[in-house]
Amino acid sequence: MLKKKFIIVFATTFSGLFLNNFAEATVLNNSYKEVIDHVWQIVYRDFLDSSGKFQKSNWINLRKEVLSKTYSDSNEAYDAIRNMLSNLDDSYTRFLEPKEFNQMRIDTSGELTGVGIQIVKDKESDDLIIISPIEGTPAFDAGIKAKDKILSIDDISTEGMNIEDAVKLIRGQRGTKVKLEILRGSKSFFKILSREKIEIKSVSSKVNQTKNGLLIGYVRIKQFNANASKETKDAIKDLETRKVAGYVLDLRSNPGGLLESSIDISRHFINKGVIVSTVSKGGLKETKRGNGQALTKKPLVVLVNEGSASASEIVSGAIKDNKRGKLVGKKTFGKGLVQSMRTLVDGSGLTVTVAKYLTPNGTDINKSGIIPDIEVKMNINPILQREIGTRRDKQYKAGEKELINIINRKNQISEFKPKTTNLNAFLKINKKDKVFSLN
Repeated sequence: MLKKKFIIVFATTFSGLFLNNFAEATVLNNSYKEVIDHVWQIVYRDFLDSSGKFQKSNWINLRKEVLSKTYSDSNEAYDAIRNMLSNLDDSYTRFLEPKEFNQMRIDTSGELTGVGIQIVKDKESDDLIIISPIEGTPAFDAGIKAKDKILSIDDISTEGMNIEDAVKLIRGQRGTKVKLEILRGSKSFFKILSREKIEIKSVSSKVNQTKNGLLIGYVRIKQFNANASKETKDAIKDLETRKVAGYVLDLRSNPGGLLESSIDISRHFINKGVIVSTVSKGGLKETKRGNGQALTKKPLVVLVNEGSASASEIVSGAIKDNKRGKLVGKKTFGKGLVQSMRTLVDGSGLTVTVAKYLTPNGTDINKSGIIPDIEVKMNINPILQREIGTRRDKQYKAGEKELINIINRKNQISEFKPKTTNLNAFLKINKKDKVFSLN
């Protein structure tokens, strides 16, 4: 069985089981090899190879090589670990020094330090790619977008730079600034961002009224952290008391987070049926389903875009495949791999790819993303943050229109009672929406 708590992008699973008995190990001055071997053991046992290039025999030979050397300090050992992991051809499996590891654990609790971006290293181009800026952070406010490439950080080229070194350069003392050189399409430009420490409220909600007087429950999830499921639950319960007719769930520019959070939130909307399947090393498959405790059965539209990644894709994929609602916006990012974070013997950490996830229909969306039911581009001219989720927001406006169509269809069907002669209700045609066809 897979461990119960995996995350996407971040992780909360910690394991004390290894091929050797590391639980009794004490880190001494000359025990840097223990940390190296600890990493080696985890990868050997749990790593899921998504590229098809991992060879166990090569990994075994690499162990002999790295453990035959002498390491005078932790920096040398950590460099050896990073070089070892570079052989995996997996940008999500990475080593974190003790300070980085501790910050990562803080991040998953809902508190972020830095400029508000998550990055990945593209295996093919070797570029540092922004998964998505998080709403309300300096990067988001400065107009940073999903799939922007970082060319330099404070005039230091990122060519050949690993994620850890990039994170070190981007993060810093609160109130200081960092200069990023961004490549978007064929154009490059600079952005100077202030570093901040921000406690993010992951979920916001409100009631929108349509021109026809319908009440729409709008729920925006910015990140799938440890608080997101409860905050979403509270939002839906509140909106239900306000008699909304349907929901718009906004997952745009949400870079992901905890897997369990995405499953719980899916269950708020999906009563029964498969939500996601995770496939671990060796083909072991675990399936998560609705638990019969959905908070609402009302019509649903989900907004997605290029920055909707990972856990966002689990929720949107589950809703689409279960025909629970419609997806509106742009194709999602395409991150279908699951990472677990492991604590190492010296207080450092390792995020290791341990599984891939499949949507209920069995679709592996890694790299390919999820195509929305209705494709809508965002506004050509940027909108203000307060205009997100209003009719000045082009994608929201399209989502609201589709939700109204769904509500109208549902109402028209409910008007027809088979045991009556209410034929007019059955043949009723909404010419604007073309609900029924008499051809």
